[in-house]
Amino acid sequence: MAFTAFRGMNPWSQLIMTAFVILVSFLVLFLLAIVAAIPVIGLNEMLSSLSGGNWDDPGTIMILKYFQVVQSVGLFVLPPLVVAWLFDGNIARYLRLNTKVSKQVVGLAVFSLLAFAPFVTMVGKWNSDMSLPGFLSGMEEWMRTMETQAEQLIDRFIRVETTGGLLFNLFMIAVIPAVGEEFLFRGVIQKIFTKISRNYHWGIWISSFLFSALHMQFFGFVPRLLLGALFGYILVYSGSLWLPVLCHFVNNALGVLSLHAASRGNEQVERIFNFEFGDSSIYLWPLAAISLWLTYILIRAMKKAGPVNELVVKE
Repeated sequence: MAFTAFRGMNPWSQLIMTAFVILVSFLVLFLLAIVAAIPVIGLNEMLSSLSGGNWDDPGTIMILKYFQVVQSVGLFVLPPLVVAWLFDGNIARYLRLNTKVSKQVVGLAVFSLLAFAPFVTMVGKWNSDMSLPGFLSGMEEWMRTMETQAEQLIDRFIRVETTGGLLFNLFMIAVIPAVGEEFLFRGVIQKIFTKISRNYHWGIWISSFLFSALHMQFFGFVPRLLLGALFGYILVYSGSLWLPVLCHFVNNALGVLSLHAASRGNEQVERIFNFEFGDSSIYLWPLAAISLWLTYILIRAMKKAGPVNELVVKE
């Protein structure tokens, strides 16, 4: 069969092919979504919403949510499935979806995420306060504008009045990104760069860099990079892609729930989630150091308990 030719490609060719599949998948799905939505929404209203629109209009927000889901599926969910089929023929095997893990390993993965939270939060506060050199002030202003617009859009997405609206937000912001981004970045890209570098550490950090860079949020780049690396090590030491997916979901779901609580007037929940008490943020770097140390201990324990360490590391 012609498609079996893709299974002998070298890693660099696989990387190029993956980029091609991502581009084609996104364009095809986006065009199909536009064609499907025109009879329901109307072309003019759709174009107006996509070009900015009125974010106080529920109809505009509904359209933007629709295309947010389409974009996530086209960029992250569909491509790794196609790539896994092309490169291996067995999607579950290629993406490490059929590895059995113990309850102990699952617990270590989730607790490592929770233990890592204070350190990531402190690093995030430092990252958000960074400033570029004076000659790059124009770029910094553009970056902060993009960051502000992204935060405003997320804030508008979060503001829902019904349980159904909250569940859809969890699906859109927690479920789809957890599955899609982990399938693509940890399941495919990390695997490719591990083969290229012959070192799983390089594979983890390069894929995490690309994972963070793709979000186009400079002032949240470092914490997202660190979370990506954590998810990468969880994959390597557990042998199952479902654990990074689970941890990614937990991380995003907690963020959605805290923002939702804040939008309903319960800002105390958001302060606790961000380690803020009273009128100011607490920059407790000793707490961050303990957080990092505890995460390291938990990841080491997972490495010892994981069932397929050698199989993943040798890639």
